[in-house]
Parts: sequence; structure tokens; C-alpha cells
Amino acid sequence: MADLFERYQTAHTAHRTHRATCTTCTDTSRCPTGQQLYQSFASLQDAYLNRQRQQRR
Repeated sequence: MADLFERYQTAHTAHRTHRATCTTCTDTSRCPTGQQLYQSFASLQDAYLNRQRQQRR
């Protein structure tokens, strides 16, 4: 589980770093790279949160 959390946090950092420097990305629109980074982050976040929910049952 720690591995999934680390991957999720790394993806979040990559997305946040890109967003801070990309002049194309906005809150409602992303460049292709920004979209890919966001999708990776969102997928890993969903997987992590789903695993957390399953473990609480």
C-alpha cells in the first residue's frame, strides 16, 4: 500500500509542478502533457482512496 501512496503523491507533485510552470494550462483546460499528468494523478488517487475504503470495511 505504501507503494501506491508514494506513486499517487509523486503523480500529484508532477502535476502540480507542471501546472506551476505551464503557460497553457488553466483551471478548466490543460495542454496534452498537463492532461496526461492530471489523468495519472486522478487514477492513482482513485485507486488509493478505493483501497483505503476497502480496508476500513
